[in-house]
Amino acid sequence: MKQIVFCDFDGTIAAEETFVAMLKEFAPAVSARVMPELYNLRMTLREGVREMLESIPARRYQEIIEFSRTKQMRSGLVELLDFLDARDVPFVVVSGGLRIMVETVLGDLTDRVAGIYAVDIETGGEFLRVRSDFEGETELLAKVEVMNLYDAREKVAIGDSVTDLNMAMEASLVFARDRLAKYLDDRHKSYIPWNDFFEVRDRLANLWDCS
Repeated sequence: MKQIVFCDFDGTIAAEETFVAMLKEFAPAVSARVMPELYNLRMTLREGVREMLESIPARRYQEIIEFSRTKQMRSGLVELLDFLDARDVPFVVVSGGLRIMVETVLGDLTDRVAGIYAVDIETGGEFLRVRSDFEGETELLAKVEVMNLYDAREKVAIGDSVTDLNMAMEASLVFARDRLAKYLDDRHKSYIPWNDFFEVRDRLANLWDCS
């Protein structure tokens, strides 16, 4: 294929950091200690996210789903999907958060994405247990491993934070905002700033129509 788009979920598709907000709500003490370590790159996502999730009692799983139902998507996603569909460009969601949260927020749009790669949860014990088919050396969900499943000339990444850093460094074209933009500035990696998916659609249309 010519192009493919890989998009983060938390703080990207979700207008606010839904997964982070959930961790603060359901694991306040652990998240208060761990999150600064993650943002300052002193702890790996694999270690930190697992520690936070596995401190949450399994009996609260349904509450997590209900918590997700109230979260809004960033504007322009449907229009971006329409644009990509018209050009036969796959849109793949890659999230370091929970699959159930991604699917809950996306709702009917779940059927319009080419794939959802995220962290799964087992609820059979006293506490939540993490399961990931793409666990990497430093990430619970190694987004670059997911990218490597697809053969495309141009791989576009859309993200906003530390979970998107490795993906952004490997992508052909990056749309970055918030913390991710700062990380990429520090690494001299070029990117396109963005605020909503209308801007992403319009910039891609301009780039691809001129190529």
